[in-house]
Amino acid sequence: MSEEPGASSPEPPARPTELSPSVRAQLLATEHWSLLASRSTTQGEVLTRISMFLTFTSASLLSVALVGNATQFSDAFRAFALTVLSIDLVVGLLTHVRVMSVGMEDLMYVLAMNRLRAAYVDMDPGIRPYLMAGAHDDEEGAKRTYYFLGVRTDFSQVAGSSMVFMGFVNSALIALLLGSALLTAGLPPVVAVPVAVLVALAFFGTSLARGHRRYMAVWKNNPPVSPSTH
Repeated sequence: MSEEPGASSPEPPARPTELSPSVRAQLLATEHWSLLASRSTTQGEVLTRISMFLTFTSASLLSVALVGNATQFSDAFRAFALTVLSIDLVVGLLTHVRVMSVGMEDLMYVLAMNRLRAAYVDMDPGIRPYLMAGAHDDEEGAKRTYYFLGVRTDFSQVAGSSMVFMGFVNSALIALLLGSALLTAGLPPVVAVPVAVLVALAFFGTSLARGHRRYMAVWKNNPPVSPSTH
């Protein structure tokens, strides 16, 4: 359909205007507070999960001891103990999975906030001396955010983590459950105990290797926008 004489053609859409530094700072600060709130909520949730698991496990082990005294450690007690330990282990493994996921999520939030700090520095380089947390979204920047009062070894960081704690507790439960099952099946203690310990150690080592593999995958699959060498 032809246009009528004198009709004006539609104007092209206006190009977005460049945001002022103050507006950019407000947008970045809003995102920063959102990340902080999400990180706090996630940490609170996983600590509650760990607390619930430990309370459940301690209460169930106490009930096993009481039932054992009441039944004179009969065959019925052995079945009860194996059932309770199995439930404890399942709850522990589910908690362990969540703890490992939260560890990766916490690293995700740290890197995201480090990237925002890099944006703050780009807008105002003069604030760099006042930022103690990391302003680079790479491994070195993440380590600085987790501990910016000096140098802390990777061993102490890993050994004190919730992931290692849950791995150790679940390894102990695996040893108790497997050892009890083997003894119930008639194996002598000299065989049942070493087998249970070896399986528990294998689980602990596997959980550490899996956590390390997921940690290294973060740096492989997420190239930094503001590396420390920049």
